[in-house]
Amino acid sequence: MAETKATTPAPAKGGAPKKGPPAGGGKSKGKADKAQAGATEAQPKVSEGTPRLLDYYQKTIRGRLQQQFGLANAKVLDAVVEELTRVCGQRPVITRAKKAISNFGLRAGVPVGVAVTLRSARMYEFLDRFISLAVPRIRDFRGLPNRSFDGRGNYSFGIKEQLIFPEIDYDRVEKIHGMDITIVTTAARDDLALALLREFGWPFRGETPKAVAV
Repeated sequence: MAETKATTPAPAKGGAPKKGPPAGGGKSKGKADKAQAGATEAQPKVSEGTPRLLDYYQKTIRGRLQQQFGLANAKVLDAVVEELTRVCGQRPVITRAKKAISNFGLRAGVPVGVAVTLRSARMYEFLDRFISLAVPRIRDFRGLPNRSFDGRGNYSFGIKEQLIFPEIDYDRVEKIHGMDITIVTTAARDDLALALLREFGWPFRGETPKAVAV
């Protein structure tokens, strides 16, 4: 904070003290006070409400630039990362486009999704919770396909909504999104991988899942 000190001039030798401006202040003192006040005055306050350009940016410019340059909505991406972390117990990594695709308005390096790899105990825990808790919450569920193997013992499938996982708080979901899940096995053969998943109680379409003994 600025500080102003008032001083009284010392009296001249052999005479009475020189008279200064009146105690009440004159015109010169009034101008000086105004100048001093202007120099120490706080910055002007922003008018109440949302500034016009900020409102235009949020409602128009941001969406237009995201569409033009293929930019991912950071808020949505953060929500997906948080949800997948809650479901898997491990923070995912953000995946980016490796090359530009003009038909989709996509540029190289733009975030396109998130991915997480689970191993060992964490992988088995996720598999157990998916079979026991998530699958029964799928609407109109009729089983997962039994032909989604890649020829090397790996099985892939997709789900349409992340809401099937009980870890997801429905009230906090801003956007519905799906995910692709790939189960990588060391079987190296599709028939062995199929038999392995059956032993785990995998709900294949047209089959009654095998009960897992505890």
